[in-house]
Amino acid sequence: MFSGKEYVYEVYKEKSFSKAANNLYISQPSLSSTIKRIENKIGMPIFDRSTTPVGLTECGLKYIQAAESIMAIEQDFHNYLDDARNLQTGTLTIGGSNLFTSYVIPPLISGLHQQYPGINVTIIEDNTSNLESQLLLGSLDFIVDNSTLCESKFDSFLYREEHLMIAVPQKYEVNKDLQEYQVTLEQIRLNACQDPHVPVVPLLAFKDYPFIMLKPNNDTMQRGIHLCKTNGFKPDILFELDQQSTAYHIACSGMGICFVSDTLLCKSPALKDMVYYKLDEEKSKRNICFFCKKNRYITFAMSEFLKLIS
Repeated sequence: MFSGKEYVYEVYKEKSFSKAANNLYISQPSLSSTIKRIENKIGMPIFDRSTTPVGLTECGLKYIQAAESIMAIEQDFHNYLDDARNLQTGTLTIGGSNLFTSYVIPPLISGLHQQYPGINVTIIEDNTSNLESQLLLGSLDFIVDNSTLCESKFDSFLYREEHLMIAVPQKYEVNKDLQEYQVTLEQIRLNACQDPHVPVVPLLAFKDYPFIMLKPNNDTMQRGIHLCKTNGFKPDILFELDQQSTAYHIACSGMGICFVSDTLLCKSPALKDMVYYKLDEEKSKRNICFFCKKNRYITFAMSEFLKLIS
């Protein structure tokens, strides 16, 4: 019964069928027929045609009040859509491990907020397996990770390349024999240690020392085990942890050696008493990507966020 309410409202405003028809660019008989059809559906007249100018019946007054409420709601929604399309409002939910929620996501969402302060961003911190499940369910827009996720389920957007390094407590005697392989934090942060002239450390030299590793389903753990194996030994694992930053801090306390990404080393504060070594590039190189569910609709907020990472 509110389909065609614009025609009724125009007659109400003009208090004349002929003026309303002229404003609507339709004939007066066509307008009268449309309004009569609405009145028949209601079962009561909207306009009192016996008065000049034409007036509203009691039912007509209620109809106009309802129509105004509906049009106000519609206008609010149109305004919301306009704002969303112009990225004045919207939502974005991003998930990542502690490393990425601490060091990768914050500067990106800060940049997004500066451009579009009306976008509400939510950050979810969890392990890769749980985040992957949430992404498939649609409760997350993106997750950021350095693992390789299933290409049939997820679309990926490259953020940057990273490399695993090996961090060794300075007090370990082995460092005295490996000085030619050592790289500084400055070299790591400038990506200078990936120069082909920088030698790769012989990992076998660390076979008798304890290692601080991540849980078995973590890509860093899997790569670390593979690197040790290809260098002829099985590492003596003292701890298996969930977070790379935790493993690194325990290593910095002098308890063991750990594999650590240059992402963490570049973003976190410099810690003393550690020595760093370059690993075989092909085995230690991986990509940090933002992932979303395959074939999902990319919202305006998601699209603008992707521009920030490219």
